[in-house]
Amino acid sequence: MWSISLAAIAIVVVLLALLLTQVIRITREYQRVVVFRLGKCLGAKGPGPVLLLPFIDRAVLVDLRERFVEIPHQSCITADNVPLNVDFLVYRQVFDPLASVVAVNDFASASLGIAATTLRAVIGEIPLDDVLSKREQINETLRQKLDETTERWGVKVTTVEIREVVPPGNVQEAMNRQMSAERTRRAAVTEAEGQRQVSITVAEGQQQARVLHAEGERQARVLQATGERQAKMLQAEGDAQALATVNAVSRTLDGRTLTLQSLDAVKSLGAGPGTTYIIPAELTRLLGALGGLLGGEATGTERDAAEAPPPATALPIREHATASTPGGGATPQPATAAASVPPAEPVATPAEMNGRGPA
Repeated sequence: MWSISLAAIAIVVVLLALLLTQVIRITREYQRVVVFRLGKCLGAKGPGPVLLLPFIDRAVLVDLRERFVEIPHQSCITADNVPLNVDFLVYRQVFDPLASVVAVNDFASASLGIAATTLRAVIGEIPLDDVLSKREQINETLRQKLDETTERWGVKVTTVEIREVVPPGNVQEAMNRQMSAERTRRAAVTEAEGQRQVSITVAEGQQQARVLHAEGERQARVLQATGERQAKMLQAEGDAQALATVNAVSRTLDGRTLTLQSLDAVKSLGAGPGTTYIIPAELTRLLGALGGLLGGEATGTERDAAEAPPPATALPIREHATASTPGGGATPQPATAAASVPPAEPVATPAEMNGRGPA
């Protein structure tokens, strides 16, 4: 009897547990429950506990998290008739649980099919070079077109990423040759640019060297001119000081000293290499002064004789005329000439000069 009652109690407990699972549905934060009562949609409920009428309400669980769909390789033909195999990823997220259940039967399968057809449409409008180089633009175009279609299903396409583009074998070989030629061209351009830079650098260096050389020569000429000017100024100052010294010394000399200096001047004139002599008019005075120095003080008769004018005499002077030879040299030609010497003026002795006083 007791065993029958325990079995009945266990059956009742199990039935109550099953009933509770049908009555109470626990939903998480990222989940929503769309409730249908007798076929009529009551809306989306959750998160948290949701009460359902057993055997009357039907619940459809919807995940709101972002998910991705992997699209396998799709055969596409570009705008320039090149076949390609493209696979990509589509990231989607449900933002309207009710529309994702009511508006479409299976939004995951529907998204997969619409993604494949949209990919073929987009790739068919783009040439091969743009497909390989403008992936970001293609991704954005695919996302916009897919989002326009899936928006009415309560699903938003967040991102589309092309993962791999596989062209045919012959196209890959042509691309490899093109890439090799492009690299060769870039290498040639880089080498030419380097040579141009080297030439420009060398030319600039030579130009700067010429400028520096010219500047150095200019400074050297300026310094040389300055040195010559200073040397001339110093020489002129030295000559002026020498003349001033000679002038100062000459003021202290007497007549005898001047006579002896005049004789030295005549002697140096005679020792010169010239063959033509010019007799100054003061030579007679010089001879008279010399006689007065040598004779000392003479008697009255001697003084009268010294004062008497001497007869004019002619001094033979030998001149050598030059005649040009055929070889361009000069051959001396002997010639004789006589120069008349004017009569010597009387020279006063120092005693007479002292007695006469200033003239």
